[in-house]
Amino acid sequence: MEFGSGGGGGSGSGGDHDASDSQRRKKRYHRHTAHQIQRLESMFKECPHPDEKQRLQLSRELALAPRQIKFWFQNRRTQMKAQHERADNCALRAENDKIRCENIAIREALKNVICPSCGGPPVTEDSYFDEQKLRMENVQLKEELDRVSSIAAKYIGRPISQLPPVQPIHVSSLDLTMGSFGGPSGLSGGPSLDLDLLHGSSSTMPHLPFQQIVLSEMDKSLMTDIAANAMEELLRLLQTNDPLWLKSSTDGRDVLNLDNYERMFPRGSGHLKNPNIRIESSRESGVVIMNALALVDMFTDSNKWVELFPTIVSMAKTIEVITSGMMGSSHSGSLQLMYEELQVLSPLVPTREFYILRYCQQIEQGLWAIVNVSYDFPQFASQGRCHRFPSGCLIQDMPNGYSKVTWMEHVEIEDTTPIHQLYRDLIHSGMAFGAERWLASLQRMCERIACLMVSGGPGRDLGGVIPSPDGKRSMMKLAQRMVNNFCTSISTSNSHRWTTLSGMNDVGVRVTLHKSTDSGQPSGVVLNAATTFWLPVSPQNVFNFFRDERTRSQWDVLSNGNAVQEVAHIANGSHPGSCISVLRAFNTSQNNMLILQESCIDNSGSLVVYCPVDLPAINIAMSGEDPSYIPLLPSGFTICPDGRPNQVGGGDGASTSSNTHGNIGTRSSGSLITVAFQILVSSLPSAKLNMESVTTVNNLISTTVQQIKASLNCPSS
Repeated sequence: MEFGSGGGGGSGSGGDHDASDSQRRKKRYHRHTAHQIQRLESMFKECPHPDEKQRLQLSRELALAPRQIKFWFQNRRTQMKAQHERADNCALRAENDKIRCENIAIREALKNVICPSCGGPPVTEDSYFDEQKLRMENVQLKEELDRVSSIAAKYIGRPISQLPPVQPIHVSSLDLTMGSFGGPSGLSGGPSLDLDLLHGSSSTMPHLPFQQIVLSEMDKSLMTDIAANAMEELLRLLQTNDPLWLKSSTDGRDVLNLDNYERMFPRGSGHLKNPNIRIESSRESGVVIMNALALVDMFTDSNKWVELFPTIVSMAKTIEVITSGMMGSSHSGSLQLMYEELQVLSPLVPTREFYILRYCQQIEQGLWAIVNVSYDFPQFASQGRCHRFPSGCLIQDMPNGYSKVTWMEHVEIEDTTPIHQLYRDLIHSGMAFGAERWLASLQRMCERIACLMVSGGPGRDLGGVIPSPDGKRSMMKLAQRMVNNFCTSISTSNSHRWTTLSGMNDVGVRVTLHKSTDSGQPSGVVLNAATTFWLPVSPQNVFNFFRDERTRSQWDVLSNGNAVQEVAHIANGSHPGSCISVLRAFNTSQNNMLILQESCIDNSGSLVVYCPVDLPAINIAMSGEDPSYIPLLPSGFTICPDGRPNQVGGGDGASTSSNTHGNIGTRSSGSLITVAFQILVSSLPSAKLNMESVTTVNNLISTTVQQIKASLNCPSS
């Protein structure tokens, strides 16, 4: 139409000629393409896995690049595998339906069976097993009664059978939010709590659902297929940029292009339909001071996994090893079903629970891949549903003993409960559980392990109080146990039930109780208390304020304003703020009491953890002896960016903007600080806790927060 109106008949004739040429070219192109596809299909039937020589021959014959030939065969093999899987699934479903129908028919027939002896219905197997189950439960109840009776005889002086009967009452676990407890002043003189009624302790693993899982051979076969497909997806996501990954316009981080991802890896129709469902995806790479084989060994051991990521992984357990991998020290081909619980170090953020398949594969010499993918058990669905799509890391050995690690996280989260406003931006930006945090923590912990393994003496031992490398390693192990204990104490894991005390702000002070029986903790009843607050100060400046012994008297209310001196210093990372210190307070009545402190920092946040330790215990550790029996009850601070862009002002509310990426001190407009204390309220394993102890710790935290805000020139409201 445009050619006819603009140029008359001559122009129209030329346009028709061009159009016919274009059509002929298209026909030739389609014929040529059809010939190429036909030749490739013919070759695929003969040899689905052509070698390099065959691919080069096809490349010359079809005028295609060798890379195109390679990718065509890879895609075709993937398509054939999917077709075969669909066919197998259809056949299995048909067989399953057939067996189900036969089962129904057999059950119906059994209903009409008559016993030939008495003419009545026969005794079924179910009733027999029910009786056996009741007998087993009866034995367990008797054992429990004997155990409780022995405890009562020990602490009360007579067996439980001689006690007067009591009316049953319902007692919740440390329910302090009663009507008479409106504020701190209302807590004193209140009723006491009988800690015999509190269940669980920090030293015992809570009763988790993974203890009830029994896997069939069909389950294991399905898990193997899921893991293999997840590994293939992970490798494509880690090794491909466009069109799967985009650079975020706000902070330059790698963000998954969900539209292209859905086209390349189609999921079921149920995904992304619920408005409460969010997708978090991130990718980050960096150099780690550890070789690939050592990293693989730590990643495939659930205990080492927890030790490597104490600030992220609150709990991990290998439920079953599906395949153990190749013989020898190699873990290639190993597949495990695991349970893990991930945390942000604040009682305001619930943990995320996953049942995952962890599959390890050696791609080539010096190159490893480890994939994590959710394997959901519907009967154990948690309150906040979390599903992990293929995530994990690619580990490449480097000649100098280091490794290049590329980490990817891709999860689907259903927010069944609102996220607290303080953490809304940090979590929605994907930084709270993202690849950046995992990699930064890995780099920091590997630096710490490298410092632990160095055979030389301490880098800066003030006064020569640490006499040997063994003493240095013993001190580092003691400090690491202190940090692990602190991280556990403020977790929102299933083993902790936090109760909020109304008080200084809208967050309040969260408290929980547990009985401590570990050899590495004081024996008795421990009160954990924590709160989180926001400051318009960069995380780097807050960290410097806490770790500087010259400013300690401004926030440590237990020091009574007395100055402290660093008497020993052990570096445990490349950042000067990552170190272990032994501090001595001046002008105190307890001259034999020192303070063990560890501070650490990375791009995702920082920690300052400390604990009073008496002088004989410090001497034991410094002499190189085993420090595992030294009792520790640490307190401290966690500092992380608030997730808002670097801008001026802001209150305690959350904005909708994403976090900027970069140095911890400049990427955020403010900081989220969690302060936590642990206090031994009774040295008896069974005792009554008066509300005065709760009032004391509530006032302690409130005073600490007020002094911190005053010292950093922040408003107290």
